[in-house]
Amino acid sequence: MNRITRGEGLFGAVTADRLRLAGADLPLFFGNSYYVDGTNGSDTNTGRTWNKAKATIQAAITAASAFDTVFVRAKTMAAGATDPSNYAEALTIAAGKSCLRVVGVPYAVAQGAQPQVKKGSGTAAQLTVRSPGCVIAGISFNGGDATGGGILLDDDASTKSAFGTVIANCFFKNCVGSGNAGTGGAIQWSAAGGAWQVLIQGCHLYSNRGGIVLLGTSGSRPTDVVIEDCSFGSNANTDIDCDIYLAGGSGAQGVIIRRCAFQTVDVPAYATSPIAARYLDLTGCEGLIEDCSFACIGQGTSAKTFGAAGDGAKIPTTVRMANCYGEVGATATTGEILRT
Repeated sequence: MNRITRGEGLFGAVTADRLRLAGADLPLFFGNSYYVDGTNGSDTNTGRTWNKAKATIQAAITAASAFDTVFVRAKTMAAGATDPSNYAEALTIAAGKSCLRVVGVPYAVAQGAQPQVKKGSGTAAQLTVRSPGCVIAGISFNGGDATGGGILLDDDASTKSAFGTVIANCFFKNCVGSGNAGTGGAIQWSAAGGAWQVLIQGCHLYSNRGGIVLLGTSGSRPTDVVIEDCSFGSNANTDIDCDIYLAGGSGAQGVIIRRCAFQTVDVPAYATSPIAARYLDLTGCEGLIEDCSFACIGQGTSAKTFGAAGDGAKIPTTVRMANCYGEVGATATTGEILRT
């Protein structure tokens, strides 16, 4: 089996009836396909072909069953457009739709090259997941003026579950909670925690108050969480609080963060009481950070520190670090980051 390369994620090119998985073209040998075309479709259509596409993503998700796939076409943009045409919806994958896949067409990790979900107002998440084993791939989520964040993994291990969610090659922008990073962001666990065995792969997160956020662990601690090949960006001195904040409740266990790039050079503290103002806060977590890069120096300042009380990242001794690098001063002989 071919190795998945950076930017390819779980899926490569998507066609109407096939997904490219790990370098091999495989048919969708179970489940039905539903199609969404916000420009030409209608929710009175069956959604079973492109010519009979639904107009809204939620209508297709509602019509679909477990193991089905929903293909979403980007809306047509006018000449000179500077922002994608939006699916102005707050979406929910309800309980009972396990292993549902929602896949954007076309498929590239860039705003404008994907269908974009942007409700633009309200306190609900852009997408709430309440079924296990679901895949969200090739979709952009723009928070706009909403305060519910991007994707919410809503799991109480009883009436709803987001166990085994895969989020691949998605773009996130301007996703916030009600305040600091600890109140929400682009991808977030609910205050109950849970949602074990989550994979977040090949995503780009730009200018989100919180990037990947654990709100709490009142149900259970998330376990076996993999975040790989993701990039986190913003303009300097903006209102980013924390790129990865997994310090909610008792933290997560079995966390692996690998091959990620953290671009915000000065980790600025935004004006209204940040909870972290760091690249990472992994307080309470156990796991591994490997092969990541951090832009640790900005505008002639000193390199950031990484440790339980670091000003670049809060990383307890229960989280190992290997082969991580950051920008260093001229007198330094290596850019490798060591825990202090």
